[in-house]
Amino acid sequence: MRTTAAGDRFTVMKIGLFAIGLDSYWPQFAGLEERLQGYLQKVAARLTTPAVQLVNAGLIDTTDKAFAAGKLFRSEDVELIFLYVSTYALSSTVLPVVQQAKVPVVILDLSPAAAIDYARFNALKDRTAMTGEWLAYCSACPVPEIANVFSRVSIPFHQVTGMLENDEQCWQEIAEWIEAAKVRHVMRYNRLGLMGHYYSGMLDVYTDLTQQYASFGGHIELLEVEELAAMRKHITKAEAQQQLQLFREVFDIRPDCAEQDLEESAITAIALEQLVTKYKLGALAYYYKGTGNPENEQAIASIILGNSWLTAGGVPVAGEYEVKNAQAMKILDSFGAGGSFTEYYAMDFEADVVLMGHDGPGHIAIAEGKTIVRPLSVYHGKVGRGLSVEMSVKKGPVTLLSVVEKPKGGGLFLLMAQGESVAGPILQIGNTNSRYRFPGGARNFVNRWNSYGPAHHCAVGVGHLGTRLEKFAALAGMEIIKV
Repeated sequence: MRTTAAGDRFTVMKIGLFAIGLDSYWPQFAGLEERLQGYLQKVAARLTTPAVQLVNAGLIDTTDKAFAAGKLFRSEDVELIFLYVSTYALSSTVLPVVQQAKVPVVILDLSPAAAIDYARFNALKDRTAMTGEWLAYCSACPVPEIANVFSRVSIPFHQVTGMLENDEQCWQEIAEWIEAAKVRHVMRYNRLGLMGHYYSGMLDVYTDLTQQYASFGGHIELLEVEELAAMRKHITKAEAQQQLQLFREVFDIRPDCAEQDLEESAITAIALEQLVTKYKLGALAYYYKGTGNPENEQAIASIILGNSWLTAGGVPVAGEYEVKNAQAMKILDSFGAGGSFTEYYAMDFEADVVLMGHDGPGHIAIAEGKTIVRPLSVYHGKVGRGLSVEMSVKKGPVTLLSVVEKPKGGGLFLLMAQGESVAGPILQIGNTNSRYRFPGGARNFVNRWNSYGPAHHCAVGVGHLGTRLEKFAALAGMEIIKV
């Protein structure tokens, strides 16, 4: 099974780091500069992870260094800058860095300890030494000045206030900023494939592709179903049997599934993998009738297992040409939460839950147990017949995410909700299907969610991702609404 989407390998994410100080302090207060450099190295060590390349511009204490740091960050294509406020510094040594880099900035107001040791501090005999000691603790001092300047020159900024050490709440928040930056980076370089055409009549699904570029970046590749059908012809019997064996290991294939249908699905899965590799795709949306062309119809009718396989391996696939939802699925998947295609199925007022699911591919990596494969004599509302998947999302916390078109003025916003996947009966009809409970009750949730005018599809992932999604939206410059 694929573990990394092709589009995710395009470039390594880099984040920038710099600290600030005032050069006139160094000759006045012995050891202060070295002490602050040591604090900076502690921050750098905490920010460095295998998934992130850190660009450390060092301690910036003059405007010349500030311009050089900004140029460095711009040339290195950093996704995010962390501004570590180690002591008081002039805003004139901060602004050029961020203006030059032109990327989001998070101000780290991190004290070296929970409090100054007042008794030891006041016992110092040298007033100059006392001032130097205070300056090592005054990280909060210049933050209002920096915030004022950023606001007046229209630079959005974010803040984390806490301690350099022994403050896991603070460092968890910083970790979420890094994670959100990683997902923003994935989306900026993601290649979204669109194969086929819209499902006729679903007006809510139609979208402006240029707005997708405006909000997420990346690249959109328009694909032909004929190319997938042509690739299927070159798959050997041995290759199909090998893929089928993998299916048997991953799926719970029910005995009434015809061997011919399984082989056709295996062939299509291999062809899909080839298509993804050829175009370096990180996500896919598709729909096609194939009427009048048996080869095209067969390719689409046998596509569900392969698309579920791709979705579980980092290439989310949305049916019904749901472009917006392919983006939502990719965001959730990039957070490591899955991202399965879903919509309302029914209301259960007795249990106060909403049943949600969808036909077509499911995210088998977030399924409760093995995903079942069932034969369907009809694909309801669609052309063809064949195999489909039936699964329920893992029990526990979940997050819904929808990419929504603004009703006026163009543009997109994000809509999210946090709930729980709960146990109970589901519809055994060869579709994905789960029971979700939301704070405030099912009735209230449905009314509130619908009030924002989303499409009838959304993506569901495991875990509560609210704070991470809010940070992602901030980095992407998008509005986000939490239901």
